[in-house]
Amino acid sequence: MSRNASGCLYGLAFGDALGADTEFMKVEEILAKYPPNGPTSLTGRPIRVTDDTQMTIAMGEALHRAGTDLSPATLEKELRKTFLRWFRSPDNDRAPGMTCLRACDGLEKGWDWRKATIESSKGCGANMRVAPVGLLNTDPTTRAAIAQFQAALTHGHATGLAAADLTAAAVADLLGGGDLNGLTRRLREYAHSQREVYHEEWLGDLWLQPMMKSPAAFIAQGWEECLWRMDDLDAALKNPNREVDPCTLTGAGWVAEEAFATGLLCFLLFPDNPIAAIQRAAVSSGDSDSIACLTGAFAGAHWGLTAWPEEWIANIEYRDQLETLGAYWD
Repeated sequence: MSRNASGCLYGLAFGDALGADTEFMKVEEILAKYPPNGPTSLTGRPIRVTDDTQMTIAMGEALHRAGTDLSPATLEKELRKTFLRWFRSPDNDRAPGMTCLRACDGLEKGWDWRKATIESSKGCGANMRVAPVGLLNTDPTTRAAIAQFQAALTHGHATGLAAADLTAAAVADLLGGGDLNGLTRRLREYAHSQREVYHEEWLGDLWLQPMMKSPAAFIAQGWEECLWRMDDLDAALKNPNREVDPCTLTGAGWVAEEAFATGLLCFLLFPDNPIAAIQRAAVSSGDSDSIACLTGAFAGAHWGLTAWPEEWIANIEYRDQLETLGAYWD
């Protein structure tokens, strides 16, 4: 049994852990610290992860607790609980993103999420935690709405919503055994089909932001930026170069659409070698842990749990939570 959901969640954690120590470093600095080719293994008991895995677990636990009641009211209540549990945790000391911290501070004060969210932010913080949404056994419309809604609680920019939706769609496609050769084409078609789809039941009046004329115009802006990065991704895959820093091809990953594109690029550069894929993502000049965690999620969703070394599985931090959530969706 390949256990693809477990493979996705563990892969995310392994990528996160591998890239944790290379974030903010230039490639030359990474290679100097980890000669000759960058970090190649995970050590520690436990193997420590960052806020990327912590928030993914928070996301997964909220979905698990909601069960089949995937309604806006129920999911908001559960997300608020698990996000604030993360926010208050003494383990929340892994350089968490300012957008998530500011938004959670508002949620803790009891604000409506539309007031708490950071409308101007399209940082990758909503992307790196969305993989569990792609594991849901639900219809594509509900999956899209949930992916965008969970992003909207902290990152209110349209591109943050669209990129999270696209990331969840990629996970779902890979989990379903989609052919890798047509993956970017299918994702591009999906993006075009969603360009003016605004999930009003979930997002309410979030679209009422400066310069926005309508809900459709608001969300179309986000999809347009994602499609621009998909252009870069397709260009990079036409003449694949495994040696060049992926951040120079599809972006450094600090913002959502770049994290998606660069994480997927690293996976597709090494489609048959999941460990090499997360290593390539970790040896990058941008947001290395977030890029690598997405790469690991994509690779694990495609290959399943057998993609990863048993020693890593045994020693990863938060193993109990990862095992529970993986088993739930498997």
